[in-house]
Amino acid sequence: MASARPIAYAEPRRYDERMLAGLWREMGGKFSGSVRDGIAPTTPPTFSSVSPALSEVVREINKFSNNVMAQQLFLTLGWWRSGKGTPEASRDVVKRWLTERIGRQAEGAVIDNGSGLSRETRLSAQQLGRLLQAAWASTVMPELVASLPVSGSDGTMIRSKAPPGRAHLKTGSLRDVAGVAGYVLGSSGRRYALVAIVNHPNANAARPAIDALVQWVVQDGNAAIAEKPDDLPTDR
Repeated sequence: MASARPIAYAEPRRYDERMLAGLWREMGGKFSGSVRDGIAPTTPPTFSSVSPALSEVVREINKFSNNVMAQQLFLTLGWWRSGKGTPEASRDVVKRWLTERIGRQAEGAVIDNGSGLSRETRLSAQQLGRLLQAAWASTVMPELVASLPVSGSDGTMIRSKAPPGRAHLKTGSLRDVAGVAGYVLGSSGRRYALVAIVNHPNANAARPAIDALVQWVVQDGNAAIAEKPDDLPTDR
């Protein structure tokens, strides 16, 4: 049986060069010399392309952990707010946004390049949990939840051993790091915010434990969790 498996490009800085060269050759053109980055001319473009809606972009990023798209979206935040598409400008936007939503609990969060691949980035499980709670109460909640991989169904959660269809979780992994964050539907009908992060040289071995944690939350955990109010998910 044939299958498709999306793969993030290993050399993001050469993505434009490879894409343009490939498209040019596909149309019958010949390509020689080298590609250099530069400032676009002020003349009207030969063609233009309209971006998909933000909800569609975020869905592609989250379902398949597309790090290149994530970084491009991150840089767009700085350009949109200050006219500077730089990591520094974008970090300022994200830090202000995070503080507006979770207040002093945002202290200590470190955002680096927005790609999801930086070892300098720092977020605690509690910070992610509070952010998920705030997102649940926001107007974009339906789009956010729909963008997250579904356990045993699609995206990076398709091979998950967690109960099929009961969890919408964004996965994350680096060498020595594994984690998930998102929402789980309990048997009681309550929805919970769940965050699990493992930092260890053998972090990938924790995947079965993470699946077991999701199963535990599906079963509503314990009586203390079940007593939480219904209006916002519980972060565990």
